[in-house]
Amino acid sequence: MLLRRGAVHATTSWTRLPRNRPRNPGLQRLTLSQTRHVSSGRDSITTSRDASTISPTSKSPSPRWEALKTAKPFSAFLTDTFDRQHDYLRISVTERCNLRCLYCMPEEGVPLSPPSHLLTSPEIVYLSSLFVSQGVTKIRLTGGEPTVRKDIVPLMQSIGELRRDGLRELCLTTNGISLHRKLEPMVEAGLTGVNLSLDTLDPFQFQIMTRRKGFEAVMKSIDRILELNKMGAGIKLKINCVVMRGLNEREIIPFVEMGRDNPIEVRFIEYMPFDGNKWSQGKMVSYQEMLALIREKYPTLEKVTGHKNDTSKTYRIPGFQGRVGFITSMTHNFCGTCNRLRITCDGNLKVCLFGNAEVSLRDIIRKQNKNEPIDQAVLEELGLLEAARAAAQLHDEGGLVSQREKEVLDVIGMAVKRKKAKHAGMGALENMKNRPMILIDKTRESSRNTRHLSWQSQSPLVTKGRPWTNIPTYMLSTGASSNQVRFYRRECSNTSEPQQPRKSTSTNAEPTSLPTASDPDLPHLNRSQNVHMTLIDEKPVTKRLATSTCMVYFSNRRPWEILREGRGTRKGDVFSIARIAGITAAKKTPDIVPLCHPGLGLTGVEVDVKLEDPTPTMERGEETKEKLSASLKHGGMRVTVSVSCLGRTGVEMEAMTATMGAALTVYDMLKAVDKGMVIGDLKLLEKIGGKSGHWVREDVIKDE
Repeated sequence: MLLRRGAVHATTSWTRLPRNRPRNPGLQRLTLSQTRHVSSGRDSITTSRDASTISPTSKSPSPRWEALKTAKPFSAFLTDTFDRQHDYLRISVTERCNLRCLYCMPEEGVPLSPPSHLLTSPEIVYLSSLFVSQGVTKIRLTGGEPTVRKDIVPLMQSIGELRRDGLRELCLTTNGISLHRKLEPMVEAGLTGVNLSLDTLDPFQFQIMTRRKGFEAVMKSIDRILELNKMGAGIKLKINCVVMRGLNEREIIPFVEMGRDNPIEVRFIEYMPFDGNKWSQGKMVSYQEMLALIREKYPTLEKVTGHKNDTSKTYRIPGFQGRVGFITSMTHNFCGTCNRLRITCDGNLKVCLFGNAEVSLRDIIRKQNKNEPIDQAVLEELGLLEAARAAAQLHDEGGLVSQREKEVLDVIGMAVKRKKAKHAGMGALENMKNRPMILIDKTRESSRNTRHLSWQSQSPLVTKGRPWTNIPTYMLSTGASSNQVRFYRRECSNTSEPQQPRKSTSTNAEPTSLPTASDPDLPHLNRSQNVHMTLIDEKPVTKRLATSTCMVYFSNRRPWEILREGRGTRKGDVFSIARIAGITAAKKTPDIVPLCHPGLGLTGVEVDVKLEDPTPTMERGEETKEKLSASLKHGGMRVTVSVSCLGRTGVEMEAMTATMGAALTVYDMLKAVDKGMVIGDLKLLEKIGGKSGHWVREDVIKDE
C-alpha cells in the first residue's frame, strides 16, 4: 500500500469574493460550494448544502460556519474583467521533448534556448508559491516533455509541499515514454493526475505520428498507473488523443473501448493550429463528427454533467468504467469559464493558449540577483518563499509585501485584466502568430506563414483604445521583433485611439523626370539608364521577411471533393508536393528572375496550402465576367508563402516565386480532373526589414 502525503488540512475552502470588493456582511447567505476533506491522506472535493441553513447564533456553530466567518475574497490579481477566477496554473518546465509529434513540433525540431534563459527549479517553486498564495489550487507541469527534466521529481516534491498553503492538485501532462520509471516517487511527491498524450494504438502508426519509437513504453506507463490506482494511489488518468483526418480517425472506436474495463477517460482533441504544425481545416475532425461516429456503434452514449471549468464535454457508455471527452477548442470554445493561466519555460505568462501576448515574470524576479538565474542558495538568501507566502496579506489590514512581490503581482494582474472574453475564431487562429505547441506550455520570433491580423487585435499593447504603456518594453513579447514593439509604443503614445501601422503608398502618376543615381524609385537603373543588378555590398545585414499569397480557382467541383475526402492523386499528395515545390521555387528564384541576387542564404521558407470551400457566386448582373470566372463557386486552393533570411536585400521575389511554384504544382496534379482551373490574385502581403521597414499591404489591413 502506498503511503500518501500525510498533511491534514482543515475545512477551509469556500466560494470567495474578489479582493477588490467589500466583504459581504450577510455571510450566512453564501453558498459553500467547495469543501476540502482529507481521506486516507488525499484531498477530494465535495459539494455541500447552502450555508443559509447554518445559524450564526447557534450554541454550537459548525466548522463550516467558522470557516465562512474568516473567508477571504479571491485575489483580484487573478480575476479578470469578466469575473473569471484563475485558480489553475500550467507551468512548462522544459522545452525539450523525446518525440516529434506531427501536430505539436516542426519536423526539424525547435531551436533550444540557452539554459540561462529558462526558469530554474527555485524560480518555478517561487512562482508556484506566489500563485498559490493568491488562490491557485491546481498546478499542472507540462513541457516539452516534463519527464525529461533531470530534477523533475525533486521539483515536484518542492511544489507538493505547497499543500500546506492551499494547493490541492498537482498534475502532469506527459507522453508517457519515461513516466513508468519515475511514477512511484512522483506519487509520493503528491502527484494527483496524469494527462497522457497518445494518438494511436498501432505501434507502426505511432512511429509515423511521433517520428520516434516508444509505443511499448507508453503502454507500460498506462498499465503502471492502473496498477498503482488499485493499490490506492488515486491518480486521475486521462488519455489525450489529437484526431487528424487521414491519420487516426479510424481509431476513435478502439480508443473509446479502452474504457470498457478500466477507469480511463479518453479525450479526443480537435486538431489546433500552432506555428510549424502545418494545420489545415481539412485535417481537422470536428467534435460533432467524432460524436456521430461513436454513436453509430454505441447509440446509448450519454452526456455527463461536468464541472463549470471543465475543458472537455464528457460522455459515458452504460456498462463502461471509463468515460469519453471532447476538447472542442476549434468548433465550440469554452472560454466563458476559463480558469487557466500558463507560464512558459522561459518565464513568460500567457493568459490564453491561443493568444500571442506574453509578459515576462522571470525578468522581474531576477532583478535583485543582477538579472542572473536564481539557484537554491539565492532563493534562501533572498527569502523568496517566505515573501511569496506573505503576499497573501497584500489586501489584508496591516499586510506588508515587499516591492518585488508587489511588482510581480501587479504585472500578473494587468495581464489577467487584459484577457479577452474568448479567443479568435477558427479562421483567424490559423493565421495567428503563436509559439509552436511544444513551446506553449521561450520567446522566439514566430515563423510567419500567413498575413497579419488586425493591428488592434494583434498587439497586446493596446486594449480598448488605450496604450499599455505602464509595462516596460523588456517585459513584452508578442512574436514581433523589438523594432516592431518600439514602433507600436511610439505610435500609440500620447494618443487616445490606437493608430494603424504605416500603410503602403502608391501612385499611378507618370514620372516627371528620369531617375538618377540618387533617386531610389527604380534602383535597377544606373546613371546611364541601363539595367543592372542593384549594389548591396554596403547595405546592413538585417532580418528580412516577405509573405505572399495567390489562389487556384477550380472550374468544377471534382478537385474539391477529392481533396476534401483526404484522397491523393496518382501523382501523390497534393498538399505535401505543392509545399515542396514552393520551397524549391524559392531557392531557384535567381535562376528565374534575372535581377535577383543569388546566394542570399534563406533561413526559412514556410509554405501553406489550404483548401478553400465553395461559396455561392453573386448574380451575373452584379459581377463582371472576369470575377465570375475566378469565383469560389467550386472551391479552390489558397497558397501562402513566407520567406526569411539574414541578408542585405529583401526576399519579396523569392516569396512570390515560391507561391507561383506551389500553385502551378497544384494545377499540374489536378489537371486530370480540371483543366479549367484559374491561377490568380498573386500579391505580396507584407515585408519586414531593410530601409522601408515594415510594410503591410493596404487592402489586407482594410480586409482585417
